[in-house]
Amino acid sequence: MQRHDFTYFVHEGASNLFSHGFMSFAAVGVTVACLLIMGTFSLVAYNAEMLLKTLESEYEILAFIDDDFSAARTQQVGEKLQQLPNVKSVEFITRQEAMDAFEQRALDDYTRAHLDPNMFRDRYAVFVKDLNLVRQTAEEVRAEAGVEDVRVDEDIAGGFILVRNVAGAVSLALVAVLLVVSVFIISNTIRLTTFDRRDEIAIMKMVGATNGFIRWPFVYEGFFLGLLSSLIAFVLQWLVYAALAQSIVAADTLKFLRVVPFSDIWKPVALTFGTAGMVIGVGGSLTAIRKFLQV
Repeated sequence: MQRHDFTYFVHEGASNLFSHGFMSFAAVGVTVACLLIMGTFSLVAYNAEMLLKTLESEYEILAFIDDDFSAARTQQVGEKLQQLPNVKSVEFITRQEAMDAFEQRALDDYTRAHLDPNMFRDRYAVFVKDLNLVRQTAEEVRAEAGVEDVRVDEDIAGGFILVRNVAGAVSLALVAVLLVVSVFIISNTIRLTTFDRRDEIAIMKMVGATNGFIRWPFVYEGFFLGLLSSLIAFVLQWLVYAALAQSIVAADTLKFLRVVPFSDIWKPVALTFGTAGMVIGVGGSLTAIRKFLQV
């Protein structure tokens, strides 16, 4: 492609954008709507994944220490636990700390009044790297000298793994479906624009214009449509996300839900929107023009 051809194609693509005002507006509107739907769903899925990872990181195996062990030997147990392959970190919890934590969850004053630190044991909270290896890690913790008992809830770990896998698969599937639907919708929208110029395309074919020469202006038109749509969608997504995040934080009195600030993720969101917008625009244009080149 020569430079003057490139300039001509870009100029024609940009001109077509404005010469078909209503259809261009419709194409941009449809693309923005599709990007917003995909973006909103993807961000919800991303926040759910981050929340799940946070909960996974807080999952712990409790290793209760033998009451006969001295402070020095108890510390040695912690050092050995830290060296286990799947152990991310260990946290020592004294009897008093265990009693205080239980006291906060006690339901009645009688229970609180009769609590005694001697009813509890020193323990280590063991945090793992991979939840898939929880059972194996629990057995390794139990085998350590000085560990009198181990408390581990494999059902919770399995639930985390199941939810994570299902959520990931569903998210990928829905985003892929939405992307295909978006390309289909935008291609049909651009096809209506192309239909108005079918006679012009036929004449250009009869005078010897190549398919590439006819196709490139439509490619650039789709590129500009996608770029403009992605820019508008990104700004709207930012506003919608900020409003929803503020509402969630205000409604979540238990402070259970954590919303990732948009300022932390705007770069990948902008890159994704820009790429998706251009793929939808160019893909839709190529799909739309293909039929009219068969003259």
